[in-house]
Amino acid sequence: MFRGITKRWLINTFGVVLAIIILLVVSLSIAVESYCYGTIENNLNLRNQELYSVFPDYLSESTESFEETAYLFAEDFAYKDKVEVEIINAAGRVIVTSSGYMIDDSEEIPDFEDAVNSESSIGRYKGKLSSGESVMTLTHAVRNYSGTAVGAVRFVISLKEANHKIFLYTLIAVLVGLIIITAVALSGFYFIRSIVKPVSMMSDTSKQIAQGDFNARVEKMYDDEIGDLCDSINDMAHELDANEKLKNDFISRVSHELRTPLTAIKGWAETMQNGVPDRITLEKGMSVIVKESSRLTSLVEELLDFSKLQSGRLTMQMEKMDILAEVDEAVYMLRERALSEHKHLLYDEPEQMPIILGDRNRLKQVILNIIDNALKYTPEGGMIGVQVYRDFVDDTIKVVVADNGCGINPEDLPKVKDKFYKANQKINGSGIGLAVADEIISLHKGTLDIESSVEVGTTVTISLPIYHEGDDDRDEGII
Repeated sequence: MFRGITKRWLINTFGVVLAIIILLVVSLSIAVESYCYGTIENNLNLRNQELYSVFPDYLSESTESFEETAYLFAEDFAYKDKVEVEIINAAGRVIVTSSGYMIDDSEEIPDFEDAVNSESSIGRYKGKLSSGESVMTLTHAVRNYSGTAVGAVRFVISLKEANHKIFLYTLIAVLVGLIIITAVALSGFYFIRSIVKPVSMMSDTSKQIAQGDFNARVEKMYDDEIGDLCDSINDMAHELDANEKLKNDFISRVSHELRTPLTAIKGWAETMQNGVPDRITLEKGMSVIVKESSRLTSLVEELLDFSKLQSGRLTMQMEKMDILAEVDEAVYMLRERALSEHKHLLYDEPEQMPIILGDRNRLKQVILNIIDNALKYTPEGGMIGVQVYRDFVDDTIKVVVADNGCGINPEDLPKVKDKFYKANQKINGSGIGLAVADEIISLHKGTLDIESSVEVGTTVTISLPIYHEGDDDRDEGII
């Protein structure tokens, strides 16, 4: 129970509060004791000042004169109910008390010795009598004109009431401190529980998610930072669940994509193995094998690129290049396919374009992928337009591929560049081509933007920064 956050709270917060409360209680007790004892000491000093009127300058002519005067002082003392006056002779024996009770001769009077031996003629004592009663005393030695002590007047106040008051106030302080500590402990444990319980639930749910249970959810108990964390974990689980489904769909699609060309290649190879077909059949079979082999090679390369992208090993061989050459070659490579599929691939090549810094093969791969997608999603008789122009506003070269195909649903459009995502399940494809293309363009410090409307068409715009003389040549080479 007392571990983790709870342990840190006990040490850091509760421990500090406990120390402060103890310090306050001790300080209050000392302050009360100091006040009570100070009041008693002041009372003793005031009573001592009354001796001025009895013994001028605290002097007496003789022992007999002292004892007679002191006896009368004790007899007429006005504060007998609070302060006891004891008259002590020169031998240190109590001869008269204001209460009438005589003191045992065996009772030690240390303050008398202090008063006799002190230059101020005053001795003080705080302690217990032989009876066990706590007292505070002030003894004033009275001397004759030659300086010899002829006796002393001792004022004695019991500390019983003061000690009782000190104990009472200390007890009240301790009780208040305990109430405060209890309140802090209860509120603290409630607060810690409000953190520890959700955190424990989140920990358990996270373990379930880590073990593959993406349907696990954390119950949101509070609308605060803990609640936000619960929402984040639930959102993470939802995204992981969605990604898991996409991954499974991706594996299924890739398996199908691999199986289709392999089946065609194997079938035609077995046909040729069973006997030499006629020339027309042979050419048709070889054409299918070559076409499906190219398709298989393209798919495998796409998967390899995606694997490199995932592991951060997708590299670019950057050099100064003319983007028009790569666009022209990509259009040339796919023009025959467009004609065979009865689609119009239009490209109006500009005369020249500024130089860019890029990887020729990777950029051609992206352009081929974009035009290939446009051909896939455009029906027979449809049009695919390719345009290259310079945008002077942001100083980039734009490569635009537009088609009038089926388009993309608005809810699918933000996700088409995500890995594994495939908006149209009816068209062949792995669903990772755009993810790879977007990463390649990002490594060129460019952007790949997609605009689409259902049954209207799709426009893909690639923006690549123009290279200027004086730009940092360190960008060239492998990145």
